[in-house]
Amino acid sequence: MNKFLPLPFLVLTLLSGCASTPETPAVAEQAAADTAPAVTFLNEYPTRDRVDYVLECVAKHGGLSYINQYACGCKLDKIADQLSFADFEAAKTFGQMQKTPGEAGAPFRDPAQSKDLKTRLKEAEALAEKACFVK
Repeated sequence: MNKFLPLPFLVLTLLSGCASTPETPAVAEQAAADTAPAVTFLNEYPTRDRVDYVLECVAKHGGLSYINQYACGCKLDKIADQLSFADFEAAKTFGQMQKTPGEAGAPFRDPAQSKDLKTRLKEAEALAEKACFVK
């Protein structure tokens, strides 16, 4: 009988020994911090909402073309740099619902938060329009 361990068994034993060496918490946290991407507003916008925005933008700017599609995607990226998705969504909701007539629309028209968010969205869209569309 052979006194030596088979090569695959030896390799697995060596590798599993290396993989199971405990790291200190500080080293593990630093490694996680080094590999974690920076959190930006851009990354929190859901894909479905991005697509909806780009398609609406393309329709407003004359239809589907590479230039319009690229510019509208750029526009949303610029807006996402300035507004979190929660603020963006709230501003769009306030803007759409403010058209509701009478008392039912008052909660969407009158609060200071509504006016502030709509103003911030308009400013972000204006800056994005200037940055992304060549005229």
